Order: sequence, then structure tokens, then C-alpha cells
Amino acid sequence: MQLSPAHHDERLTAPRSWWAITALTGLACALMLFPLGTLPMLAGLVGGTALTGLLVSSYGSQRVRVVGGALAAGEARIPVAALGDPEVLDAEEAMAWRTYKADTRAFMLMRGYVPTAVRVEITDPADPTPYVYVSTREPQALAAAIRAAQGRD
Repeated sequence: MQLSPAHHDERLTAPRSWWAITALTGLACALMLFPLGTLPMLAGLVGGTALTGLLVSSYGSQRVRVVGGALAAGEARIPVAALGDPEVLDAEEAMAWRTYKADTRAFMLMRGYVPTAVRVEITDPADPTPYVYVSTREPQALAAAIRAAQGRD
């Protein structure tokens, strides 16, 4: 299915290395329970892997979408009419906005394993949030979708 220019849909999934760490955590749990026998060792393997996998999948499954005239980033839904012009941030600029340029009042959906981002000012004077910072692997496409939804093509 081809999305229109005013639509964007991206899932911020955890990197593959995190899944390798999940398997290693399960193995470590199994090795800790090795002296107790085979059954506790297998329970440690399955339980450790499952719990770590649940943590990784829940943290690493945020969606970023522009659909229906709104930017949906994680749990936040912001009408594009309340947004200014999106700013595409390369890895260096995104790091700056995650650290020393950050405002504590801002809404930030950031993932450290995604180096690029988009920052958009909130233009609604009643909203105390100054801007939205969203990690994205496709910053140009997200910015274009926001502009298209705003009618700024």
C-alpha cells in the first residue's frame, strides 16, 4: 500500500544487537541456576530470555505517524495545525537537542539507537510545550509528511 505524501508511518524498533543481548541474558540466568539442576537451569533460560525480550520489545516498539491531520508520536497526538515548520536534525544536531539544547518542557520521543530526529515548534499559545522532538530514521520523509498535512507542500 502506497501512502500519500501527507502520511508517514514508522516503527522505532530496537536494534538487532539488543536481541543478542536478550539471548545472552537468558543464558546468564541459566548459568546462575546451573548448580540447582537441569529444570531450574531451563526455567532460568526461558524466563530470563522472555523477561528481557518483553522489556526490549516494549521499549523498542514506538510508532511515529502522520495521519488524519495529526502527528502521532508514541502516546502523543498533536494536530498539525498546532505545529510550526519541522526542522530536520542530523546526528550531530539531534545529539545537541537531546542534551544541552533540550528544554525540560518539551515532548521528546527519543531513542538513543536512532541518530537522526525532527524537531517541530508548538505554535498553540495555550500549550506550555515549546516543541516536539521525535527520533526518526527517516527525518526528511517525516518533515515532508508534516508539511504536506499542513498544506505547505
